[in-house]
Amino acid sequence: MNHAGHDDAAMDHGGRGAMPDMCSMSMLFTWDTRNLCIVFRQWHIRTTPGLILSLAAVVLLAMGYEALRALSRAYEDGINQRLSVMPRRNRENASKRGHVVKAVLYGVQNFYAFMLMLIFMTYNGWVMIAVSLGAFLGYLVFGHSTSATKDNACH
Repeated sequence: MNHAGHDDAAMDHGGRGAMPDMCSMSMLFTWDTRNLCIVFRQWHIRTTPGLILSLAAVVLLAMGYEALRALSRAYEDGINQRLSVMPRRNRENASKRGHVVKAVLYGVQNFYAFMLMLIFMTYNGWVMIAVSLGAFLGYLVFGHSTSATKDNACH
């Protein structure tokens, strides 16, 4: 292929030098935050304030997961209490409706957990710390009635 007349820097296919604003994807642990993208190309961190805001957002996202888990537990406890006082013939329909809502909450929790796993898998130490800090703070705030052992291993 004839590359005459093309700028060599623009044709750098090695991923270095030519396009400094592209997302970097490391498959090895790193502390480097240059051109860090978190899950989406649009979540591209270019500045130190952007990094700090992104890390704060990751902490809040991880806390949100623990809040969702607490909400799911509260819903399940509430539905179980209501079912225990219902007449038998009404209990079956209410149980089916409750199970559908629990299934939706379960699916959302799994999606959320896998998204947090993908965030963690940026292999960036700062992002990993932010996910872990968010899990800690979320458990501290929302995990009063939860065992410290986990059923779901992806987060």
